[in-house]
Amino acid sequence: MNILGSLPMRLLLGVILGMGVGLSVGEGVMQVILTVKSLLGQLINFCVPLIIIGFIAPSITRLGQHASVMLRVAITIAYVSSIGAAFFSTAAGYTLIPFLNITPTVDGLQELPKLLFDLKIAPVMSVMSALVLSVLIGLAAAWTKSNTIIKCLEEFQQIVLAIVTRIVIAILPVFIACTFCGLAYEGAITRQLPVFLIVVVIVMLGHYIWLALLYLLAGAYAGANPMNVVKHYGPAYITAVGTMSSAATLAVALKCALKSTVLRKDLVNFGIPLFANIHLCGSVLTEVFFVMVVSQVLYGTLPSMGTMVLFCLLLGIFAIGAPGVPGGTVMASLGLIISVLGFDETGTALMLTIFALQDSFGTACNVTGDGALTLMLTGYAEKHGIDEVKEAGLL
Repeated sequence: MNILGSLPMRLLLGVILGMGVGLSVGEGVMQVILTVKSLLGQLINFCVPLIIIGFIAPSITRLGQHASVMLRVAITIAYVSSIGAAFFSTAAGYTLIPFLNITPTVDGLQELPKLLFDLKIAPVMSVMSALVLSVLIGLAAAWTKSNTIIKCLEEFQQIVLAIVTRIVIAILPVFIACTFCGLAYEGAITRQLPVFLIVVVIVMLGHYIWLALLYLLAGAYAGANPMNVVKHYGPAYITAVGTMSSAATLAVALKCALKSTVLRKDLVNFGIPLFANIHLCGSVLTEVFFVMVVSQVLYGTLPSMGTMVLFCLLLGIFAIGAPGVPGGTVMASLGLIISVLGFDETGTALMLTIFALQDSFGTACNVTGDGALTLMLTGYAEKHGIDEVKEAGLL
């Protein structure tokens, strides 16, 4: 069953309609829209830990004795990609920022109306708890050859698959439309975006350059054509732009990656959910460039080279632990921004503001980059003679 169907068109339509409605509706209608958005967001967030457990744990058990090896490889390449993106962004910052004449003037936004009601649907556990639990259960079941647990995990995966195909993907276009409606209503799109437009454009170009490098390296290592992966990632990219969350885009990313003929299916179901939470190269690249811009604007100077090296190395670690939710990277690393870079309250507030302006595109880079890392995993498995496990009935 091809559940993607016309999803890209529905997502684009949702973006256009959302912006159009947001620019024209009154407070009463906006209250209803924001309430719907809140409910859908709560439902999606509730499903995310289930998706992580349902896909990562069974995939680890199928890798058997190679499970711990593949996990180490995945974490290593995710960290290397993140700090690589950070150092690339640092070099671009030292090269370009001194020549930019940026005067930030963050205008006040129109206040969003209160929700009609706020129904809390708390996930059964946090994203990171789900990630750790799935890894531990998967590894332990593989080590002990616990057939009963392995069978339960397989059945649980089918349950989660039904939730994904029948609920999560179905409500994504509506959720995205409501998101862009809110942005348009409060004025973020029409007034705040132009403030750092030139910086956002530079960062987006950096995203594409880094993605091109990742896919070229992955293709060369795996001995496969990386375009066979990239060409399927359009729906995932658009979804990530709308959701601003790697975790919320997970269902679509899985569908896109499984369409590729050069990626191993068992490694897609293992790698894509894992990378959605530990591989945030686009967000890291963005944050590094933006902190350098804010430092130049507020404090009149760029951080020293030694300070930036330390910041990048630590940020790579924080990115692995950051939740794959909107603003997760910058929120998780606020301690670094304050302690390593010495930002005050004004600096951190401005950093959060301009990061939010492009968070959707950084997320899209994260998600698309996961395909390159999965190609690297496929190449590693082939080179080291790790046999593919045939998986029936998956996405």
